[in-house]
Amino acid sequence: MNIGITGTGSYIPSVITTNEDFLQHHFLDTNGSNFEHDNQVIIEKFQAITGIAERRYAPSELKTSDLGYLAAEKAIEDAGIDREELDYIIFAHNFGDLTPGKIQGDTLPSLATRVKHLLQIKNPRCVAYDMIFGCPGWVEGMIQASAFIKSGLAKKCLVIGGETLSRIVDDHDRDSMIYSDGAGAAILEGNSDSGEFLSHASETYANGEAYFLFFDKTYKNEGCPDTRYIKMHGRKIYEFACIHVPKAMKECLDSSGVDIDEVKKIFIHQANEKMDEAIIKRFYRLYGKQAPENIMPMSIHKLGNSSVATVPTLFDLVRKGELEPHEVQEGDVVIFASVGAGMNINAVVYRV
Repeated sequence: MNIGITGTGSYIPSVITTNEDFLQHHFLDTNGSNFEHDNQVIIEKFQAITGIAERRYAPSELKTSDLGYLAAEKAIEDAGIDREELDYIIFAHNFGDLTPGKIQGDTLPSLATRVKHLLQIKNPRCVAYDMIFGCPGWVEGMIQASAFIKSGLAKKCLVIGGETLSRIVDDHDRDSMIYSDGAGAAILEGNSDSGEFLSHASETYANGEAYFLFFDKTYKNEGCPDTRYIKMHGRKIYEFACIHVPKAMKECLDSSGVDIDEVKKIFIHQANEKMDEAIIKRFYRLYGKQAPENIMPMSIHKLGNSSVATVPTLFDLVRKGELEPHEVQEGDVVIFASVGAGMNINAVVYRV
């Protein structure tokens, strides 16, 4: 059975935040002390490593579920399907709906249920649930949806990845400049005219790696000790990803039976430009080759790291010809790959 991506959509927030907007922030080290360098130097080093010059923040009136709904509407329209025929709605996120100024995430009801409500789907057999799998959540949702279709439990699925990370960052943490907001969605259908999931690989490393990304208090010693923010051990994540992601991608590609020279594009989680470049370089090195030019589309420079939203948003932009010079054509083989909190890794080889 062919299982194809028949529609995609994304919501890219309108609020642009540049690196210069962080010049007045009071960045602190993990122990609450001041950095040796001023913010201009910190920001320049940050951009050199991550590649991020701008990021998008959602307007205050929109929550993560709203972003997911807006992306889902576009995907449904793109696929040209009747929304009442959807069997599953899977929403990948990490923190639920976040309201500016409030310290709790809201996941009751699930974000997938909220999207179903906003879509006004009446069919009770359309099952809606959330996936918490770190940044690889959307890719994992696609793996689950394809398994549902392959097993005969579903014919059409909607998979969404969305996040509003700007509302869960510590303003005194320089890593706050990494995170952004957004949502992407895709429709999967069985027996589609085109498209085919060829293989997948998923792994969880939790023996020492589980808390590379974690929740903790602000770096400001006088700050509220009970409010928690997203934190990470950046160096450990970088080293972990560069070692394990290329191997998972190779395992996935090898099991697909596709030669590496047939791969047209690699859609990798937009976490850090230098890290992503190192991953792709090491992946091709495993085959004794050099990475082809333009093999890896990048959106992080203008959109930042929107966690689970990065891969579906990136694929939607390229698929619709909105990220030159990149494009995908029917029959092209692409790889989706991601790494994130858990620590989780996954990859999918897909023929467009």
